[in-house]
Amino acid sequence: MPTPRFPVSVLQNSVKMTLEPPLGLRSNLMGSYDNYSDSELEHETKPTQYKKLLFSMCFFHAIIQERRKFGPLGWNIPYEYTSGDLAVCVMQLKRFLVKYDSVPYKVIKFLTGQINYGGRVTDDWDRRTLMTIIDRFINPDVMNDDYIFSPSLPEYKSIPAGNYHSYIDYLKQLPLNTHPEIFGLHENAEITYNSAEFGVLTSTLLNMQGGGKGSGAANGSDRVIEAFANDVLKRVPKPFDLTAVKNKYPVMYQESMNTVIVQEVIRYNKLLAMVHSSCQDILKAIKGLVVMSGPLEKMGNSIFDNRVPDLWSEVAYPSLMPLNSWVIDLIQRCEFIDKWYKNGIPNVYWISGFFFPQGFLTGTLQNYARRNHIAIDRVSFSFEVLKYTSEDQITKGPESGCYIRGLFLEGARWDLEEECLVESRSKELYTSMPIIWFKPVKDRKPVTNGIYYCPVYKTLQRAGTLSTTGHSTNYVLTIELPSKEPQDHWIKRGVAAMCGLKYSSK
Repeated sequence: MPTPRFPVSVLQNSVKMTLEPPLGLRSNLMGSYDNYSDSELEHETKPTQYKKLLFSMCFFHAIIQERRKFGPLGWNIPYEYTSGDLAVCVMQLKRFLVKYDSVPYKVIKFLTGQINYGGRVTDDWDRRTLMTIIDRFINPDVMNDDYIFSPSLPEYKSIPAGNYHSYIDYLKQLPLNTHPEIFGLHENAEITYNSAEFGVLTSTLLNMQGGGKGSGAANGSDRVIEAFANDVLKRVPKPFDLTAVKNKYPVMYQESMNTVIVQEVIRYNKLLAMVHSSCQDILKAIKGLVVMSGPLEKMGNSIFDNRVPDLWSEVAYPSLMPLNSWVIDLIQRCEFIDKWYKNGIPNVYWISGFFFPQGFLTGTLQNYARRNHIAIDRVSFSFEVLKYTSEDQITKGPESGCYIRGLFLEGARWDLEEECLVESRSKELYTSMPIIWFKPVKDRKPVTNGIYYCPVYKTLQRAGTLSTTGHSTNYVLTIELPSKEPQDHWIKRGVAAMCGLKYSSK
């Protein structure tokens, strides 16, 4: 673990070594089989079952490790699975094969997925993904020599039980570059991975820049910062008149949206006040009227690097946008709130424009519960995806619930004609969802067939602080989307809906 007590001079003059897992599915499998030999494979009570399930477990181990490279599309949180996890599973497998006449697949699957590997999993959606993936590798079908782990990639299969060298020979002929399909992902996942790698590279290059970005630098950074700060002061609106908002939207038992807009205005006012005051301060500091403090200098460096300053992000909503897009998005959010304040409750809500969308959704349920005199914990949403793609097509809000726009799908797309989830188009990473009707229903029983339970997140990062509900603080809610494919297909695809992307999209 990093510690300030370790002498830097010792670290600088020492030889650094690191041990990392092998890169690539083939290398990962080869690394797992390095721990075994012919003698160990042959002496087991049930050698055929053992060899088959050992191969499946090694394949499963490699799959869940390699999914990490795809970022949130693979796992919300990049868990550090180790060879020790695999070793424990293999040890349990040996014991079960000795103890039971038939292979206890359910027991092996539970211990492997929920305990040995699942013990590291802290996100409920990652646990769902893990248990879905393990279904492919721990089941009676793996005993068949023609069992394929991925229907579209027949080269990845459960090969006949043989000696140690037969497995090594098979692994050596596997492709060096692995298609995302074997991980359950769409081919677009490779683009996502490469984009993320490029982002890391550019971020590293920015961090490697030497001094000369601060105030008084001869490279013109002061002019860039000054121009940006002046532009922000002109374009970004000043804080809302909170008193006027409260007067127009007083607290009402029958209308929770009044409370929602007031709370949103309070949050936005805090952010807007910080944006304006910090921009004014940095302009004064550049002119030498005030001292260039540490926070202001860091703010200037962030502006020059097109990053959102910490002074702003600490009081802002979650966002992955670069600074220019972030400012545009902030202006659009303020326009959404201002339009609501001036024109009344909108027909269609822009869910991406809320500082705290969970509060808005709770307010919608509360309105329905109070108007129908029922407890709010008996009310939940049903969902209907409409054929409308623009709010201009809707002239009136629903009698109950709300119309929502501003969601984006990753890992799949919505087909307006078929009215269901379908595969993404090639090179199309994100797609807009049509307007969705969130309908409050009393004592609703969730649909179980023909749908996909799609998590909704605030940002593409998906991960956040783990809350008491077992979900990330980035998580908003789960929507039900019709699908002709089984739910497991979309789970492996990592399909989720987002309120915001990495650029302004309105």
